[in-house]
Amino acid sequence: MKVVVCVKQVPDTKGGVKFNPDGTLDRAAMLTIMNPDDKAGLEAALRLKDQYGAEVTVVTMGLPKAEEVLREALAMGADKGILVTDRVLGGADTWATSQTLAGAIRNLDYDLIITGRQAIDGDTAQVGPQISEHLGIPVISYAQNIKIEGDSVVVERQYDDRYHVLKAKMPCLITALAELNEPRYMTPGGIFDAYKSEITTWGRADLKDVEDSNLGLKGSPTQIARASDKVRKGQGEKVTLDASESVEYIMNKLKEKHVI
Repeated sequence: MKVVVCVKQVPDTKGGVKFNPDGTLDRAAMLTIMNPDDKAGLEAALRLKDQYGAEVTVVTMGLPKAEEVLREALAMGADKGILVTDRVLGGADTWATSQTLAGAIRNLDYDLIITGRQAIDGDTAQVGPQISEHLGIPVISYAQNIKIEGDSVVVERQYDDRYHVLKAKMPCLITALAELNEPRYMTPGGIFDAYKSEITTWGRADLKDVEDSNLGLKGSPTQIARASDKVRKGQGEKVTLDASESVEYIMNKLKEKHVI
């Protein structure tokens, strides 16, 4: 079994975020981490490796420093790391990002592709399903449990206060929730080996069946109109009432806002 995991290096929001003049994130100037949903997807792939001997290849698109999350993945137990980086790919929205990743994945053999549900810097939950559409394979999103049955994958898909059980023949793409599992720690030996391992680097020329018009900022149908740090909320309204008046006051406010 061959499993491809897509991961993303995202800003560590505890350290604050910075923006470029065009409204895109200044990723080079921020502390970064592996996206939590992606890390759960990586852990799911590593458990398939433990159970079935699967080969796990991790792919990321980003600046050269995104190599850091690939080495973290290798230190956790992944077999290969591929960095897709090129100046022409910068500023990509979800459409251009998914086109880029699909173009890279077309170079690989795979039975299963695992991505995170969404990235904490965008929260769109679009890239995984878009990759599956570009590759023409089925997708099961919001996975909270994954099992393999022969040439099929069986997934518990989170849905409100319950879950669906879906089965699809591989190749298939799954988007993982952070709640899917508890990712393992890197081992000291794994860290040592990861920094001796070679990271494969691909650029624009290595992407298969992707038009230039679908890449980077110029190939992105959506553009950021304005970006800013979190806006501080106002102080709000403070009132002093007895118990019965408080109930009436709260009910009236809820009706005003069409909550009830």
